[in-house]
Amino acid sequence: MAARNTARKRAFQILFEGDQRGVDVLTVLADWIRHSRADTRQPPVSEYTMELVEGYATKAKRIDELIATYAVDWTLDRMPVVDRNILRLGAYELIWVDGTPDAVVLDEAVQLAKEFSTDESPSFVNGLLGRLKDLKPSLRRDEA
Repeated sequence: MAARNTARKRAFQILFEGDQRGVDVLTVLADWIRHSRADTRQPPVSEYTMELVEGYATKAKRIDELIATYAVDWTLDRMPVVDRNILRLGAYELIWVDGTPDAVVLDEAVQLAKEFSTDESPSFVNGLLGRLKDLKPSLRRDEA
């Protein structure tokens, strides 16, 4: 599972970079892939990282709508950039990736928040993703 943990962390970093630079995440992903192939000191971009970033990109608008709807007292643009992108990645994997147990998605997102964000962020991330987990059946049904 360490490989998936690393893949999630890299996917988060790509989403974060795209958000910070105001660049599409697929462009950032392509840059990361190109750099990893050109420079052996750069870690390779795993298939799972690509799957997460590409999957997020296809659902980005819907994911932002869900986060904005269920984040109590927080607008998307007021949210810390780190938290916003952890939530984006977590929401995508939670709702649209069937191969990962929900508890793992929540735990990994909370761990990212602990590593990269504020002391309050882990509980915020856990609470919002927990709410989306509870709503997952209806959210997926709405997509059909």
